[in-house]
Amino acid sequence: MNWQIRPATPADAEGILRVYAPYITDTVITFETEVPTVEAFSERVAAIQKEYPYFVCEQDGKILGYAYASRHKERAAYRYSADVSIYVAMDAHHKGIGRALYTRLFEELRRYPLYTAFACITLPNEPSVSLHRAFGFQEAGVFHKDGYKDGRWLDVIWMEKPLREYDTPPESSL
Repeated sequence: MNWQIRPATPADAEGILRVYAPYITDTVITFETEVPTVEAFSERVAAIQKEYPYFVCEQDGKILGYAYASRHKERAAYRYSADVSIYVAMDAHHKGIGRALYTRLFEELRRYPLYTAFACITLPNEPSVSLHRAFGFQEAGVFHKDGYKDGRWLDVIWMEKPLREYDTPPESSL
C-alpha cells in the first residue's frame, strides 16, 4: 500500500475526472452521459467541499479513487441526511482503495450533524452493493427503470446507513 487518503482540492479535478470519465463513457454505473470539462468538475468539487467532505486516494501523484458526501435533497428537513459517492479507477480495483476511502469518509462524517447516509447504485453492480453492505448499508428500495442509457432502461437501488442514534437534533424545534 503506497497510496494515501487525503482531502481533495479543486486542483485535483483533472485526476478525479480521469477516474470518473470511463464510468461515464464505458459503463451505465453513472447516469451522466457526457464527460464534464475539468473546469466544470473543479467547480463541482469546490461546491461540494463548502459543506461536505471529499477525499481522494493518491499514489505517486496519481488519483486512484475518490469518495465524497453531498446534499441529499434541497428541502430544509433533509439537512440531516447526505448522499455518498465513491469511484475507484478501473485498473485499481480489489486493492482496498474503496474500503480505505469509505473508512476515511465515514470517520469524517461523524463530525457533521448528519444522521443518515444514502447511496444510489445502478443495477446490476454487485461489487458496489457488497461494499456498501460491508459498511452497514441496507436496501431502502429499488427504483425500476429509473434511467435510460446505452439503449436500455436501468434500475437503481437506494441504500441507507444510520450515522448516529436518532435523537432530536439540537437546533430542531418540533
